[in-house]
Amino acid sequence: MDLADVDALWPMLSDARMWAHHPEARHDSLAQTRAYVERAAARWARDGLSYWTIELTGSGEVVGSGGVQVHPRGHWNLNYRIAVPHQGNGYASELAGAALTAARIMAPERPCIAWIDADNTASRAVAAKVGLVDQGLREGSADDILRLAYSDRPLDARVYPAAGHSSA
Repeated sequence: MDLADVDALWPMLSDARMWAHHPEARHDSLAQTRAYVERAAARWARDGLSYWTIELTGSGEVVGSGGVQVHPRGHWNLNYRIAVPHQGNGYASELAGAALTAARIMAPERPCIAWIDADNTASRAVAAKVGLVDQGLREGSADDILRLAYSDRPLDARVYPAAGHSSA
C-alpha cells in the first residue's frame, strides 16, 4: 500500500456498506484515506510488513485492502476488507492466508490476531477458514473495544485478558 493507491481505495473505504459493524470508522474524506495509507506505508519501513492494496490480476482493479501490521501490544493485527461488489469470491480468505504466511516468515514469534465483532459472521468464517481459533471476547483491540480474538495460538491472558477479567 502506498500513496499511489489513495484514489483507488477511497471509494471502498468511504462506502458505508463496508462499515456496517463500525460506521464511525467509515472514511468521510479523501484526506482521511490518504492519512490511513500514509500510516500503512510507513509501517513497511518500520516493521518490514504492513497492509496491501488488493488488485485483480489482469485488470488491476482495486478490490480490497488488508494484510498484517504490528499492533502496539506486539502482535500481528490481521485485517481484510473486500469491496462490496467483490465479496463472496474468496478474496478475503486468499488475502488472510497470504498475510498469515508473510507474518510467519517475517516474525513467527508474534501472535497473529484478527479482532472481530461477534455478529460479523462473514469475517469470523474467513478467520476460521485460514486456521485462526476463536479465543473469546478479549481486551486488546486497537480501539479498546471488546472483540472476539481469532488467533493462530493461545493468547497470554496477562496481555489479552478475557472479557470481565482484570490484567492486574
